Amino acid sequence: MTYRTFILATFLVAAVTPCARAQNGPAPQVAAPRSETSRVAIAPVISQKPVVDGRLDDPAWQTATPLTGFVQRELHEGQPVSERTEVRIVTDGEAIYVGAWMFDREPQAIVPGEKIRDVALDNSDYLALIFDTYLDRQNGFVFATTPAGIEYDGQVAKEGEGGGVQQASQTRAAAGSMGGFNLNWDGNWIVRTSSDSLGWYAEFRIPYSTLRYAGGTKQSWGLNVARGIRRRNEDAYWAFIPRQFSLYRLSRAGTIEMAQIPTQRLAVVTPYVLGSSQRDFALSATPKQNTQAGFDAKYGVTPSMTLDLTYNTDFAQVEVDEQRTNLTRFPLFFPEKRPFFLENAGSFSAGTPQSVDLFFSRRIGIDTLGRPVPIRGGGRMSGRVAGLTVGALGIVTDKVLGVQPSNAYSVARVMRELPSRSRLGIIGVNRTAIDSGASHNTTLALDGRLGVGEAVTFDAWGSKTATPNRNGDDFGYSVRGAYQTSDWNHSARIVQVGSDFNPEVGFLTRNGGFRYVEVLTQRFVRNPNLKWLKDWNPHISLRNFYRPDGYYQSGWLHIDITELEFADGGKFGPEVNMYHEGLQQPFAIAPNVTLPAGSYTYTALAVDWATNPSIPLSIVMRGEFGPFYNGTRNGGAATLTYRHGASLSTSLLADYNNVRLTQGNFDRKLIGTRVAYFFTPKVFVQSLMQYSNQAQVWSANARFGWLSNAGAGLFIVLNDGENADGFFSWRQPQSRSLVIKYARQFGTGN
Repeated sequence: MTYRTFILATFLVAAVTPCARAQNGPAPQVAAPRSETSRVAIAPVISQKPVVDGRLDDPAWQTATPLTGFVQRELHEGQPVSERTEVRIVTDGEAIYVGAWMFDREPQAIVPGEKIRDVALDNSDYLALIFDTYLDRQNGFVFATTPAGIEYDGQVAKEGEGGGVQQASQTRAAAGSMGGFNLNWDGNWIVRTSSDSLGWYAEFRIPYSTLRYAGGTKQSWGLNVARGIRRRNEDAYWAFIPRQFSLYRLSRAGTIEMAQIPTQRLAVVTPYVLGSSQRDFALSATPKQNTQAGFDAKYGVTPSMTLDLTYNTDFAQVEVDEQRTNLTRFPLFFPEKRPFFLENAGSFSAGTPQSVDLFFSRRIGIDTLGRPVPIRGGGRMSGRVAGLTVGALGIVTDKVLGVQPSNAYSVARVMRELPSRSRLGIIGVNRTAIDSGASHNTTLALDGRLGVGEAVTFDAWGSKTATPNRNGDDFGYSVRGAYQTSDWNHSARIVQVGSDFNPEVGFLTRNGGFRYVEVLTQRFVRNPNLKWLKDWNPHISLRNFYRPDGYYQSGWLHIDITELEFADGGKFGPEVNMYHEGLQQPFAIAPNVTLPAGSYTYTALAVDWATNPSIPLSIVMRGEFGPFYNGTRNGGAATLTYRHGASLSTSLLADYNNVRLTQGNFDRKLIGTRVAYFFTPKVFVQSLMQYSNQAQVWSANARFGWLSNAGAGLFIVLNDGENADGFFSWRQPQSRSLVIKYARQFGTGN
């Protein structure tokens, strides 16, 4: 695999796509949208708050001028929305109220989606809003719902462009914040929906205490609103967004004039009590019963600065990690899901997410095997002061005998948002063993972004670590450039870290130092005469890793000239993948199968296929076939999803790889089943059962939740782990636990 191969393939993409356009005739003329920044809304102050029931029949809604004139991003860029849409926004000085009328001439064709919080919006009709409360055109809060009445929310940083390295076959939730959009953040707010013969309707109440904003009773915020019509694969925006961008493109958002913004201090405490019965079968002959209590607290030092405190922190209600097959010699990335670490997670993000995370909160309170480490307590201060985004975090964890000492973790972050999508920041991260200060680690870094016009973005960071007895090259840096238009998506990146670069409270995709080079070129082609086709996306990418001494460690040349996105949301894409793996020492890829040191170069064929994700029965598949090291690998993964109405959702994942090598043969099997039933969006039962023959473990996680608000309510959690030879073949139990937890929120944050 060489740069010459990559360049030749790139010319192929550039050559074939103009030809395709010439054969199909000229590109359709796009209606010229009004200037996005000219869109201005006013939120009138009301004296009588509406009843949030989704009916939108309160007098308060008559006082607001509706937001109209929505313009399509997809499928027909620049054209008016196909169905009448009106959105009204009012405030009573305590909360923001949003009323949305999604009229529809075919109400029977509305796709309600599932009653699952933060479910993918693209699988249903939806209404989404984003508020840029500091009007910095880079950061914001997202709130959305579907006809099923779900709560969907998240935090946007850097216009959603974290610049991370997303791994193959990885969902957005699995990727975590990626430094750009944090879907796992959950705020306190409510929404109700209704429908009739004219369409569907949504009514939001978003307390100011859920948001962070500057001082002053009158302010201008950034605002955009999007409506999705699933059966047409259509989304339309109040402030027009070109199809290469999304709702997170805050530099193209409109503005909303807000009045009577409160200055009262946020003060919320969420105590919990917990009872559990747990048994580790290798260590104990009988179950151990335990009761404990703790709390989280939130205090608004100013409207833009929040202090969070936690004591005896517990995350029993958080869903377990999904098991994954790993055929590499490098660690896998698992996202942060714990509520305390999710708020303002984008502000603490630095480095290259999922490749070189300079701060990765899963290093706190979770050991190297994914087991919880007790957190005694800690605090976080985050927000805005003097035009700067600032954050400080301090956490203390308990000692785990034979695993790790009691540690104190601290993080400090300062950023300055600049015009033209640009920013500059610094971060410091430290871990110190409480019992012995000789065990410590420090990371210092400077990072920034430069936006040039609307299409060009440059990202860079430089960092140094300090670890006792590691006195070699402990520097790291990265530079990335990206060019994105409606027709092209290009990027190039270099990451280099020294052999002693060691961000212990971070994530490194591989240790021992490396230089990583990445190049991507992608074309977007549309043919308006093909109604069934959304996009043809030929693309090529190259990812190479080199050791500090120049040794060629890994390489991946990905060539996909035939990727198709269908108008109904499905996808299809055969591809060619050329791999290189350089082993400087033997690699035990499986028990009794060890690859010898040497260089391995091989080419495999693969195919991706996905059906319309909104239909009751859908499938997502990926298969890869052909050479693998000095033998072959044939297999892939398929996820079959079945939904019944908005309440029941089930899925079956089957991941299978048949590997045949000179040194021996083995199979890798991973089976996962999910079942979820939602009585309402706040009352649910969910289960996840998994079996991996690589780990030789069968596990189950079942959760019942009755939420009063985000993160608080009644939770009953059952976990079971078994040493197993198959999904239905268990050898002996590993561990079992039953946890009952109740958390209640008190204060001004409701």
